[in-house]
Amino acid sequence: MAERISLINNAQGAIKAMYGLGAYLAKSPLEKRLVDLIDFRVSQINGCAYCLDMHSKDLRLEGETEQRLHVLNAWRDAPFYTDREGAALAWAEAVTTIEHGEVPDSVYTEARGFFNEAELIDLTLAVVAINGWNRLNIAFRTTAGGYQPGQHVVHAKAV
Repeated sequence: MAERISLINNAQGAIKAMYGLGAYLAKSPLEKRLVDLIDFRVSQINGCAYCLDMHSKDLRLEGETEQRLHVLNAWRDAPFYTDREGAALAWAEAVTTIEHGEVPDSVYTEARGFFNEAELIDLTLAVVAINGWNRLNIAFRTTAGGYQPGQHVVHAKAV
């Protein structure tokens, strides 16, 4: 598939706004690796090749194992995710899919067992942000494969 529009070259204002969410989340008490794991899982759900490529590379650089990346789609049945990660993954999936117009109370209750109010707000914002990036990259067919870890940090500082 050919890229439709280059976001980097043609959407500096939009990119700057989206990077603002990332800058806020970088100051959040949420662990970067947890946010990246959520980004990877949501990108699986949405089928965003660019974001899957990017977050898999970032996660591996942060020490994430191939096993956990390969099995993430079935995390509920795998023994190598923590309960906190499971609660965050369940929350991210529910917020991404919004079935029947709501996030189930059971998912909220589980998440609140591991995240205080501020953390859950930040976790939700992280889910909103990656869903936005997924939709931009899917809509404009951003080409996957060329991402180098850290390149967006450098670009964010330049915007």
